[in-house]
Amino acid sequence: MGSIISFNDNPLSINNRIFHFTLYSLLPISLICLYFNFFSLTHSPTQLLHSTTIFTYHTSICSSPPSTSSIEEDMAYDYEKSCDYSNGDWVSDMREPLYNVTTCGTIKESEKCTTNGRPDLGYLYWRWKPSQCNLPRFEPNTFLKLMKNKHIAFVGDSLARNQLESLLCMLSTNSTPYLVYQNGEDKKFRRWHFPSHNVNFSLYWSPFLVHGVERSNEEQYYNTMFLDLVNERWARDIDQMHMIVISIGHWFLLPSIYYEGNLVIGSLNCPELNHTQIDFYVPLRKALGTTLNSIIDTKVAKGNGIDVIVKTFSPAHFEGDWNKGGTCSKTEPYRKEEKVVGGMEGEIRRIEIEEVESAKVKAKEFGGIRFEVLDVTKLALLRSDGHPGPYMNPFPFTNGVQEYVQNDCVHWCLPGPIDTWNEMFLEVIKKWK
Repeated sequence: MGSIISFNDNPLSINNRIFHFTLYSLLPISLICLYFNFFSLTHSPTQLLHSTTIFTYHTSICSSPPSTSSIEEDMAYDYEKSCDYSNGDWVSDMREPLYNVTTCGTIKESEKCTTNGRPDLGYLYWRWKPSQCNLPRFEPNTFLKLMKNKHIAFVGDSLARNQLESLLCMLSTNSTPYLVYQNGEDKKFRRWHFPSHNVNFSLYWSPFLVHGVERSNEEQYYNTMFLDLVNERWARDIDQMHMIVISIGHWFLLPSIYYEGNLVIGSLNCPELNHTQIDFYVPLRKALGTTLNSIIDTKVAKGNGIDVIVKTFSPAHFEGDWNKGGTCSKTEPYRKEEKVVGGMEGEIRRIEIEEVESAKVKAKEFGGIRFEVLDVTKLALLRSDGHPGPYMNPFPFTNGVQEYVQNDCVHWCLPGPIDTWNEMFLEVIKKWK
């Protein structure tokens, strides 16, 4: 009779048992790895950031674990790239501004609030804290390195000038700018050069962006705009520009007549002219649309790219009307729950964002042309304390409190809250690069 071999005593059967045990042990782990690999491919980095337990479990089982610091750095990097800097609150910050009125030579006299006698300095010691991330302090050297050999143009109203002057002051803490060109009343067309990095900054006064005639107190009280014709005073130089920063809004609130195709399509607050009354939202949208489309068409025709940033509307804070006793006398920011973006400033902001999104869609057909919004409306709305107010003029109360003192509640003291716009501006550039 054949001998019977005990399975338990057979060395081969022991190996089989080990093999099957290993196989059955690895199978659940493999399924777990497969699941989480699939999960990581089908979820955005932002979604993964909100799934901390899953993210950690996946890395510990299926790969060699990176250091805690590298995981945190990667998470922070992805998070910052997708951060919404437009929502947040102003928090106390006792660090000194990067510059002051004595160290920067590009500040307009009416925005030198401290040397014009403003007694309170608390408005200088606040920083913008986005709700879900961090807004880094401005790095002049980083900005100049990223913009090396570039020409950046600020186009639009006086807030474009205000922002550029702030930017030049911040950059001048690292390198000296030289004024190489100026022209026009009140120096409305200027150019600065940073030889250290071969960077040029230009200022183009164009409050409508499109072709138009500004109102005159002596001749006519209303503006004239040609909504389908871009203003060639700045547009003829598009070929020389690598980046354009656009600022419009406040001039559209004034009485105006609007043309399209050389025909009057309506007017705003000009009742004696017998034109159709239309609100300014339609002309604003048309003017911005004409501008963005013109930039695309020009760059496509020349075969080169450009970056375009549209700054959203920065609200005024007059308690009353300009030149009629309106003031802005707060000395601290509003809290975020005290002011909500809505009404006129909310509608202007919405139009600006929508037109940028439309331009992005069109630009995708060609490549090399990028558009972005610099959304400053909320953070500006909260800073009624950051305007020159009566200190647009030197020592307005030297002879006592007058019955009427002119206030500027549109533009911003330098240094001041507008410096934050340029911190956000740099983050947009870093994201692109």
